[in-house]
Amino acid sequence: MPASRSVDMLVVGAGFAGLYMVHRARGLGLDVEGVEAGAGVGGTWYWNRYPGARCDVESLEYSFSFDDDLQQEWEWTERYATQPEILRYIEHVADRFDLRRSFRFGTRVTTATWSESTSRWTVETDAGDAYDARFLVMATGCLSMPIDPQIPGLDTFAGEILYTSRWPHAEPDLVGKRVGVVGTGSSAVQSIPLIAERAAALTVFQRTPTYAVPAHNRPLDPEEQAAVKARYAELRAEARQMAIATGSRVPRIDASAMEVDDQIRHQRFEQAWEWGGLPFLGAFNDLIIDPAANETAAEFVRTKIREQVSDPEVAERLTPRQVIGCKRLCVDSGYYATFDQPHVRLVDVGATPIDAVTPTGVRLGSEDHEDIELDVLVLATGFDAMTGALDRIDIRGRDGVTLRETWAAGPKTYLGLGVHGFPNLFTVTGPGSPSVLANMVVAIEHHVDWITDTVAHLDRSGQATIEAEPEAQEQWVAYVNDVASFTLFPTCGSWYLGANVPGKPRVFMPLIGFPGYVQQVADVTADAYRGFTLA
Repeated sequence: MPASRSVDMLVVGAGFAGLYMVHRARGLGLDVEGVEAGAGVGGTWYWNRYPGARCDVESLEYSFSFDDDLQQEWEWTERYATQPEILRYIEHVADRFDLRRSFRFGTRVTTATWSESTSRWTVETDAGDAYDARFLVMATGCLSMPIDPQIPGLDTFAGEILYTSRWPHAEPDLVGKRVGVVGTGSSAVQSIPLIAERAAALTVFQRTPTYAVPAHNRPLDPEEQAAVKARYAELRAEARQMAIATGSRVPRIDASAMEVDDQIRHQRFEQAWEWGGLPFLGAFNDLIIDPAANETAAEFVRTKIREQVSDPEVAERLTPRQVIGCKRLCVDSGYYATFDQPHVRLVDVGATPIDAVTPTGVRLGSEDHEDIELDVLVLATGFDAMTGALDRIDIRGRDGVTLRETWAAGPKTYLGLGVHGFPNLFTVTGPGSPSVLANMVVAIEHHVDWITDTVAHLDRSGQATIEAEPEAQEQWVAYVNDVASFTLFPTCGSWYLGANVPGKPRVFMPLIGFPGYVQQVADVTADAYRGFTLA
């Protein structure tokens, strides 16, 4: 075993969470080190470089608030920033606060083992490094572990295979190629219109149709940006009061969809559609609670889909039937209109499944097999959300019990921040916290600030460790699922439930309701860290 470097805190990941954690840890005077698998900072925005990749939260809100000079000096160019612009922003943050020097890049953590005798973590990497750390912070991201689809014959394909989740840094040449895209989630919705512009022929293999609302993206007017910056503190406060991420600048209505007449309801949906983006789900206050209210929104979007696709048969195949919002709502720029182009074909693999990938393309399974010849196969097959990155690391807590074993029936945390049996291990936006249902940057800042304050409290009080208590953890997991049961989120097989990963336990992982969560964390902290053992 290599000689270990002793640090106060080891941070895994160099995205928004990892960078901010290192910054705050330095402010405490801690000796902090970071480990990142990528060759640079960015996290999700380092890896996801596919055509059309952009955030579905407005750029003026999807940014750090902890430093006023930072938020005043950075100029966003678009309402919804693209991946290159978000990555430039993250790189700017890393440079502005000199954060790169604290990270070891191109390195993956392979094992992390808790020592009862020293009350410290021993962490090893694939580069042969070893660390001895008092605190271990997993800033590994909620959507960072891609799913490799198990399609027969995939390894026989003679053409080029591309994953949206790890797109090449050198942009592949798709011009004049026959391209197939497997999947119709957010990555596919964003990339398909741009791939269609380049490809000679595009075949989209769809299992489940998705709801997508228009982004209405546009350049940011300097006067609009200046107006936002003039009242940034107020807008940030409003963002922290949002139950789910729908944007703090959008006009909202505190009324049920079923309490108004058809005309007013339709007008409100039209207004939300014209505003664009995730705020559509905030058009009324009960769209994710009441099935009847939800159906009015779903049918409105279905009608919009039919209006954008001239072929009624194709439009019908693109029209979802499930609850709107139970899966992550997609924000698109020309997705449905793409299918009106003569060189674009939609294949319903629910009706005609993929039998196998062949050396020359994809074979559809039916009584009469059809071979679709392809030069490029794009796999937009999603992520093992929220637990995937943690599951790939051999994390061993008390008595050598692995986190993988502890979570065999589904992830268990207390507040989404700590896990019983794993002292001094913190998860940033982990399962059991609002994470993916909130503005991620807002959620990250809250978690990192709490971790920082907790470490400072331990040092002030002469305590060495903090660990979630088993009863508190069980109660919290039950609470998270009870809250979900009052909504429509668990009604379909989404990645919120782990339903996109074969064999993964079906447990609703994020907590719904960010403001209430913040208050609960504050109450726990004020009550001498109720539910945690400090020793």
